[in-house]
Amino acid sequence: MRSSIPSLPHRPGRFVTRPRALAVLLAGTALAFSPLGGQATAQLPVDQVGNPCLTPADGPAARGGFGADHRDLSAAEQQSIEAKTAQILKAKAARGLTPKAGTLAAASVPVYFHVMRSSTGAGDVTATQINQQIAELNQDFAGGESSQAANTGFTFYLAGTDRFNNNTWHRDGQSTTYRSQTRKGGKNALNIWLVDFSYLGIATFPWDYQSSPSIDGIRVQYSSLPGGSATNFNLGKTASHEAGHWFGLYHTFQGGCTSTNDSVSDTPAQSSASSGCPTGRNSCSLPGLDPIHNYMDYSYDSCYNQFTPGQSSRISTMWTAYRA
Repeated sequence: MRSSIPSLPHRPGRFVTRPRALAVLLAGTALAFSPLGGQATAQLPVDQVGNPCLTPADGPAARGGFGADHRDLSAAEQQSIEAKTAQILKAKAARGLTPKAGTLAAASVPVYFHVMRSSTGAGDVTATQINQQIAELNQDFAGGESSQAANTGFTFYLAGTDRFNNNTWHRDGQSTTYRSQTRKGGKNALNIWLVDFSYLGIATFPWDYQSSPSIDGIRVQYSSLPGGSATNFNLGKTASHEAGHWFGLYHTFQGGCTSTNDSVSDTPAQSSASSGCPTGRNSCSLPGLDPIHNYMDYSYDSCYNQFTPGQSSRISTMWTAYRA
């Protein structure tokens, strides 16, 4: 249905707000979730895409209440992922391939940028913007924005940049094909495809790598990079959010007001995604205010400032299981 989305005018603030719209149906298999598979996505606001031919799905309303940005995993599906992960970690521990007790995994992650421009060069970004995006990832994953933020121990470096002029790829058409043809590196490499589509970002999860290694990575709206034109979402934090999924984090509102929630104990339960930066929001009767400053909510870029220690621990676990 993406072909029915009109071309968006290039103007300041042309892109959507993370809290103002959600992806619901994606081309291909984006929402064909198995217990150990799936993609996490984010979408442009409805007022900027006209009639995108998307049907809102049940689940937490966010980014304009246009529907959940990926199909919610049931508690049973989350448990299945946790059980599978535990099996892998047990086997790796027996071979001495896990971090020592009391320590977390850490690594320097190679990042490959693939700039998908139109035939006329629309959708391009500068080398400075790419370097600024790498700096943003390093700041966010190092806990550099808040005294309450965790230093995950993961750093990022630019391993390569390539640029393509292809109208179809620019609009995220034939995404399986273009990712398969352009992806670089192994399971530890973060590939970022910059496109012009109706989402802020789409990510694969680490447990998908074994079955679909050629499409592993994240797709990001090019105008969300630092200095881009995506009003409220041009500080580069969309890539940090999507990278969080790539590392194995769920949204903070995953599971809603449940004890399972996002499988992280120190992110308070949250019934739905946030919009803007609603200080004091408390959408659940369970303890704690909504974690609106967490990179895995749907707040404005300017509102984001932290991953929690629990999320850092989960990143370590998922990295060790699936990407180390």
